[in-house]
Amino acid sequence: MIHQNTIVALATPSGAGAIAVIRLSGKDAITIAAEIFNSISGKELSKQKSHTVHLGNIVDGSRIIDEVLATVFKNPNSYTGENVVEFSCHGSSYIQQEIIQLLLRKGCRMATAGEFTLQAFLNGKMDLSQAEAVADLIASDSKASHQLAIQQMRGGFSTEIEELRIQLLNFASLIELELDFSEEDVEFANREEFQKLIKKITVLLKKLIDSFATGNVLKNGIPVAIVGRPNSGKSTLLNSLLNEERAIVSNIAGTTRDTIEDEITIGGIRFRFIDTAGLRDTTDEIEKIGVERALEKLEKSSIYIYLFDSTEMSVVEVKKELDSFTTNSKQLIVANKIDKASKEEVAAINNSDFSFLTISANSKDSLGTLTNSLLDIAGIEALNSNQLMVTNSRHYDVLIKSLEEISKVQEGINNHLTGDLLAIDLRQALYFLGEITGQVSNDDLLGNIFANFCIGK
Repeated sequence: MIHQNTIVALATPSGAGAIAVIRLSGKDAITIAAEIFNSISGKELSKQKSHTVHLGNIVDGSRIIDEVLATVFKNPNSYTGENVVEFSCHGSSYIQQEIIQLLLRKGCRMATAGEFTLQAFLNGKMDLSQAEAVADLIASDSKASHQLAIQQMRGGFSTEIEELRIQLLNFASLIELELDFSEEDVEFANREEFQKLIKKITVLLKKLIDSFATGNVLKNGIPVAIVGRPNSGKSTLLNSLLNEERAIVSNIAGTTRDTIEDEITIGGIRFRFIDTAGLRDTTDEIEKIGVERALEKLEKSSIYIYLFDSTEMSVVEVKKELDSFTTNSKQLIVANKIDKASKEEVAAINNSDFSFLTISANSKDSLGTLTNSLLDIAGIEALNSNQLMVTNSRHYDVLIKSLEEISKVQEGINNHLTGDLLAIDLRQALYFLGEITGQVSNDDLLGNIFANFCIGK
């Protein structure tokens, strides 16, 4: 898949702006760029050192198209591992297209989505999981998603996986060698050391698989359903969290008939709060649909806030309603309108077996404890401590397959299987571990991954 021609694309967003960057990459990138670039100082672009910037004009014959800065990167010390030139021109859409069309006439072709990063992967500048992290970094819209992408781009768990894969490959080679001496009944692979390695790989795979539940929602934003009975203060809480009148607030029960959603970033983590219809039995067909949707959001959310009116519901009633929910979502039980509750009601809440938060949704001052609790549940500690986390569903799928194959190897060792049978499971385990970093790949896999990139990256 390594191409022989030179690709070109706009590396900045399309449309007018202060500046635009046009990127070329390929064996002839510097030569082609030199044909249309006249340096102000008279220097020949193709003779300049790598990582240098030059002021000059883009010319089409005698016509000057624009005054630009040309940045030169020579292989292998570039993003793609090839010769790269980047023209920083004025951000006129007309100028951008004129330069690109000129480069196409000079022998370049338009880059496809993610092709610059694909070439970086194929030229060994990064492994496949790091290449995928580039797309995540571009798409990051919160501190959490940015931090996770940076961690992955710098190697993340792929470095550990690759180290263990190499060790496993060495053992696999020794076991394969044993097959050549099967009649002599010799063991080149130390079974005790082999057992230790299998256990080490198993522990890491399980740890990474378990981290996906946290890593995926931190990357994509955490859906939080706000549920409870009518008039418990759900819409008021949503408005207070968003600091705007997003939902209609009324003393009339059943005001919210449908779900209302909005996003906010708290502590660097993006949350999507979902205000839902009040949970109650009703004969109103529209409200009944709203209650059904509320229960659907409850089941699909990563976290749900169960909000109840501390002046209306007893602890026993709260427990009964919570027991009726069928969901694996993490819960946060919040007693609202605590400022209006009697001493007896407050005491009943404080002395209950449940862990309650007490707030007044009307008062923004009381929301600090709630938002801190949300951050704890979401996994802010794991994020702040830079724990390895899986955020990519492809990685998650391959890790599960890898663990299945490693478990078969472990089972084979326990049952004292012969080397030829162990070798079969080892090959499969090595295959899936290699899929994570791209040691094992195919055109369809690469096509699916890089098709999601923007053109120019």
